Amino acid sequence: MRLFRSAAAAAVLIAAAGTASSGGPIPDAVEAAPPGSEVLSYTAEWRFIHAGNVRLTWSPEGSGWTARMHLESAGMVSSFYKVDNDYASLLDRQYCAVSLNLRASEGSRRHETSVTFDAARRKASYRDRDLVKNVTVTHEIDVQPCAQDAIGALYALRRLRLEPSRSAEIPVSDGNRAVVGRVEAQERETVKTASGTYKTIRYEAFLFNNVLYRRRGRLFVWITDDDRRLPVQIRIRMPFYIGTVNLQLEKVSKR
Repeated sequence: MRLFRSAAAAAVLIAAAGTASSGGPIPDAVEAAPPGSEVLSYTAEWRFIHAGNVRLTWSPEGSGWTARMHLESAGMVSSFYKVDNDYASLLDRQYCAVSLNLRASEGSRRHETSVTFDAARRKASYRDRDLVKNVTVTHEIDVQPCAQDAIGALYALRRLRLEPSRSAEIPVSDGNRAVVGRVEAQERETVKTASGTYKTIRYEAFLFNNVLYRRRGRLFVWITDDDRRLPVQIRIRMPFYIGTVNLQLEKVSKR
């Protein structure tokens, strides 16, 4: 189930294209108003079985925004590897990460992780505590002045209409590594989920294969080609011995 956490977190990183500080303005991109408070609920499928549920929550917070992700295993997967994770990030008005916190319960593992971003110093301070072994690891890394975290960055992309054949560079960090990845708008496609049928644009984020994540894989996100800009499908293709994880939008609600 760590793969589902990686898939859910990595997938939303493509949204950093909306505020990429290294590449400047994105040609043909049209900004829309940011979404208000909302809750997006997804089901996760792995090898044709219901393996987990993901809930993304977005809401105003003071002079910025709060983004949260809850991820839990389900069905047969939960019977042999139970997962119950909560992730929260605080962002400023430009969607730059201010801080993030993760409380992870995965099988026998129990971890609390926090990262604080200092834009003035261009540093991110990382702290991870193993609650089972009572061991704490800390370090500091260099980051871009406007670093994008794994969850809140999704909403930056929703403010743009990056057309097929266009691409952008993205500065992203999870507190362990800071990289400049690439996101590419590829094709217009129709996607059907439990919540409806949508006309979308498919994006690919190049964050695996030793970019942000060392694993081999390909990451795709489908965003509706309308004013809502809903991320309706997220797919991560791993080597055949792991398989493909697919997240589909099940429900949209207000917070």
